[in-house]
Amino acid sequence: MTKNSSLTYRDAGVDIDEGARLVDLIGPAAKATARPGANAALGGFAAAFDLKAAGFTDPILLATTDGVGTKLKVAIESGRHETVGVDLVAMCVNDLIAQGGEPLLFLDYYATGKLNAEQAAVVIRGIAEGCRIAGCALAGGETAEMPGMYGEGDYDLAGFSMGAAERGTLLPRGDIAPGDVVLGLASSGPHSNGYSLVRRIVERSGLAWDAPSPFSAGTLAEALLAPTRIYVKPLLPLVRDALIKGLAHITGGGLTENAPRMLPKGWRVDFDWAAWERPAVFQWLIETGSVPEEDARRTFNLGIGMVAAVAPNDADAVIARLESAGEKVFRVGVVQA
Repeated sequence: MTKNSSLTYRDAGVDIDEGARLVDLIGPAAKATARPGANAALGGFAAAFDLKAAGFTDPILLATTDGVGTKLKVAIESGRHETVGVDLVAMCVNDLIAQGGEPLLFLDYYATGKLNAEQAAVVIRGIAEGCRIAGCALAGGETAEMPGMYGEGDYDLAGFSMGAAERGTLLPRGDIAPGDVVLGLASSGPHSNGYSLVRRIVERSGLAWDAPSPFSAGTLAEALLAPTRIYVKPLLPLVRDALIKGLAHITGGGLTENAPRMLPKGWRVDFDWAAWERPAVFQWLIETGSVPEEDARRTFNLGIGMVAAVAPNDADAVIARLESAGEKVFRVGVVQA
């Protein structure tokens, strides 16, 4: 190419036609997430939501944002992109329900050096599936093709979710008291936290991503890419019935760092660490990496993805309703001042 020859955006590494093709590929998946208040149509400059149509009378808006972290490297290196979109939604909407909010809208940001529409569509269909599970609309997003910013085949994800709760119903409630029972809802695995350590442990093990998993069926990549569990639909009716005083989403920092976030300052949860059996994935990670127990508790969820503070007299009823909704629930501790 000579100094004075013409240059196009495609010559610079950005393919607008590939971006347009991606919108066509993901349109049906986004449309399937439509809900009262949002039609989930793509292509506008901003997403709109009708709170009145969704049934709210005096709402407080809530907003969250998060990513998937280095779990994406497992997806990229193994070529398995189907579930990281569910992780992206889960990390945002589980935070919303922890504040008592119902997820309403979700927007995604997908960034890469060179856009592959088919691969991106697989990721975004996973996002749409997460929205369906959470009951929120995939209302839009941004696909950024940025040559030179990412290595070949790499991409990054960020998610943004808006929710709402009626005034006076936000969590945590002010009546949390010493002696309240803390319930733990089972996780599906490491969820989306601790993967910088997970990847180092896998490296130490010498196993390839397509090797049989040493702790479950399928390959190692399949086991470690199990999507983050979304707790919205089982918990929302209990929040609205005022049976839950506080919730904590167990993310980075593990149980020891996240559980106190639903409590008054200086209070803590007295955990019974023997109250549940840790999933085999955590036993393998801890043993293979020689991870100290204290570090494991501050890094991984250890099998508990969400904790709830409830009054002692309500604990049995809450457990029964969660189990009937398909959750595995454990009495994992009590609140202490």
